Amino acid sequence: MEEEKQKDKDTLIPVIPMRDIVIYPQMMAPVFISRKKSLIAIENAVLTESHHVVLVAQKDPTIEEPDIKDLYEYGMLVKVVQLLKFPDGSVKALVDGLKRVQTGEITIEEDILKGHYRVLQEMRVETEETKALLNLTVEKFKEYIRKTTKINAESFVSLEEIKDAGKLSDIIATYLSVDLSEKQKILEILNTYERLEYVSKLLSREIELLGIEEALQEKVRYKLGKSQKEYLLREKLKAIKEELGGEEGMDEVEEMLQRIESANIPKYVKDSLIKEVNKLNRMPFYTAETSVIRTYVETVLDLPWEKRSDDRFDLEEAKNILDNDHYGLEDPKERILEFLAVKKLSQSPQATIICFVGPPGVGKTSLARSIARSLNRNFAQVSLGGINDESEIRGHRRTYIGSMPGRIIRAVQNAGTKNPVILLDEIEKMLPSHMGDPTAAMLEVLDPVQNSHFTDHYLDMEYDLSEVFFIATANSIDRLFKPLRDRLEVINLPGYTEEEKLNIAYKYLIPRQLEANGIKPEQLEFDEDSVKEIINKYTREAGVRELERHIAKACRKAAVEIVKNPETTIKLEHENLTDYLGAYKYVRAAAEKEPQIGLVHGLAWTEVGGELLEIEASIMPGKGRLNLTGRLGEVMKESAQTGFSYIRSNYDRLGLSEDIQDKYDVHIHAPEGATPKEGPSAGIALTLAMISAFTKRPVRSDTAMTGEITLRGRVLSIGGLKEKCIAALRNGITDIIIPKMNEKDIIEFPDYLKNQINFKLVEDFNEVLDCALL
Repeated sequence: MEEEKQKDKDTLIPVIPMRDIVIYPQMMAPVFISRKKSLIAIENAVLTESHHVVLVAQKDPTIEEPDIKDLYEYGMLVKVVQLLKFPDGSVKALVDGLKRVQTGEITIEEDILKGHYRVLQEMRVETEETKALLNLTVEKFKEYIRKTTKINAESFVSLEEIKDAGKLSDIIATYLSVDLSEKQKILEILNTYERLEYVSKLLSREIELLGIEEALQEKVRYKLGKSQKEYLLREKLKAIKEELGGEEGMDEVEEMLQRIESANIPKYVKDSLIKEVNKLNRMPFYTAETSVIRTYVETVLDLPWEKRSDDRFDLEEAKNILDNDHYGLEDPKERILEFLAVKKLSQSPQATIICFVGPPGVGKTSLARSIARSLNRNFAQVSLGGINDESEIRGHRRTYIGSMPGRIIRAVQNAGTKNPVILLDEIEKMLPSHMGDPTAAMLEVLDPVQNSHFTDHYLDMEYDLSEVFFIATANSIDRLFKPLRDRLEVINLPGYTEEEKLNIAYKYLIPRQLEANGIKPEQLEFDEDSVKEIINKYTREAGVRELERHIAKACRKAAVEIVKNPETTIKLEHENLTDYLGAYKYVRAAAEKEPQIGLVHGLAWTEVGGELLEIEASIMPGKGRLNLTGRLGEVMKESAQTGFSYIRSNYDRLGLSEDIQDKYDVHIHAPEGATPKEGPSAGIALTLAMISAFTKRPVRSDTAMTGEITLRGRVLSIGGLKEKCIAALRNGITDIIIPKMNEKDIIEFPDYLKNQINFKLVEDFNEVLDCALL
């Protein structure tokens, strides 16, 4: 310590006189410097390693060029943190108070003041009396803050946490509007108790002065009586309204209040709306904020807070409605009836959410509408495809222009009841983005534990969604967020067979289009063969949307002829079909009727249903290369490589020469090369095509197959079996080779598939050879 003091005494440091400010330790403050000597001194300080300078207050702030005798002996050692130069040459310096110092001999060197200094040590006093004085001073300062308008109260939230008397004194002294001499005295008092006591006395004086000022202001203020003030304000408001041309404002507020009072809404909603309307009443009319509040109040009042429709859990009626609206789909219908039966017995909130999964056009949306009809509930639809903003689900906050509730709340509002059926269409097509993850927001909506107090950002209050019957639809659940998928009861809707499409066309589509186009049934007749041709040669889909479009096109063409000749009757047949629908769009590469070498009928699954996948293999002289064409995906290419390796490792058992890989190249092609193909399920078909090409043995043309192959020849399970079987039937194939592991899936197949298809279950590739290779 002695060495440090000696060092302080020996150190010459720039000294800068200050007119009207006293800096305290741990205080960061800006100081403005314009005098030439002070400017040179501060710039010299910045050039040193420490950036230190001593600030000393002037005894008389009016003196322009103070002498050494005009300065106080005690000052503050500060560090210059930042300098900002102004165009007029003056400088704003940001300084950090370090320590109280006593200046020694001050001299003028190189046109600036320099001097020695000694660091002063505080005398800390920590007694019970000090603690009591600390608490008293804090309370006084709080009162001072309340009375003065010069200090922001938010800056002193944690004032009670300061237990150091000296530090508290310095902080309060910074904000007191007292004379410079009094601030200097606070700086010079080293005993922390005495310093706090002095600051406390100054606080008491200042609070008393503020009280006197308030009393004087009250005396000179002109006071209006309450009734007189209200009268004047109402007269002004009346005059303003007359100038604006009407009295809509007050009438609208009164109307809103009456509507709120008479509305059947919970008390917390009513209180919140009354608060908003009172805010509206205090605002000038025709401002932007008033329209926001009006829209908000009307939106909240339009919501069905207590309005419900009476549920009807009549299973017979539900079955009749489902049968009348949809042909086939026996398994989904059965699942729906089970679901309704459980709901009737439990009378509890929806435990799981139904999710219809299937290709486009198979009736997912219309099934949801039928469920709403059978339950006697209102129906609303929310399209989720392409949504990438969380606010679309949770709503936009009212701080934004054009904000509105989320799609879920809007759907409930459109339905008009608290317990509607809401269809969440294409739920798997929501996309996370930088604006949030809508799938995560959907978790709260679909969780029966959480959705009873769902909070929309726009409403900013809880809304009970537990009585809403949510139904989701998806083309595929593979891309669905896993926690969201766990909340869904998946019901698969496979594609329709040709027979089912034919029945749907005659029972639903043709009557609907005849009525839509104003044609009587006796004026236009569809031949059965013509409808089959439309199904097979003009459409390629799992559902019936494209089929209905072509029926509608034929009806429009017929309508033209009927208008020209009202007495005409038209029959759509094979001979005149192209006249109404144009040339065939698709000529299905239906199964070759004759067995072929190197040609295998594989089965593929796509989002529009199952498809027959022809695989061709050809060998030629070469060096054992395997060429793959037809836009095969990476997994499918690996399946082909696995099959090729299986053949090479089993050449002896297959009756092939040992050097086949050295003599021949193999080329595998999947026709319709523009269509991408992916997945491991074509493994056995690819392998069989290569073996057929090598052995020159043809493959059965009445057999299709699907299954993944391993290097050891095991046949593994695959997905989408039902859709693949429908595709095989559509192409006239009834013998299908499938993995034995998929035997469990056949149990859930509808009867028409079980009855028409001859399933050949295989575990090893040798069984495939026995079944398919001639």
